[in-house]
Amino acid sequence: MSEQHLSDQQVRDRPAEGSLMDPEEALRRAVAVIEQAPESASALTLYALANTLEYERAGCLFKLTKLRDLAPVHRPIAYGLMERWTVQGIGDPAWVEARARMERAVRGSG
Repeated sequence: MSEQHLSDQQVRDRPAEGSLMDPEEALRRAVAVIEQAPESASALTLYALANTLEYERAGCLFKLTKLRDLAPVHRPIAYGLMERWTVQGIGDPAWVEARARMERAVRGSG
């Protein structure tokens, strides 16, 4: 879709071209999105992605079409989570704490 066919709001919500969110910031923002509205499409998609990244032996299978369920402002968070998995891995204390918070928010016990 060309720039001229987008609304002003859509243009504002689009991430900057070529920018990649810091992986630690992505983890913090993922938790914030999930805790703020755990039943939203963005929250559930980020939660599913975080879960999937923990199953490396199964190929971290994540249905990429689910990225379309994310608001444009939330897509960089997903890309940042994937970058964290790629560069730094998961399972460290920050990841474990973030995942526990995500789990509590989605499961309704937090």
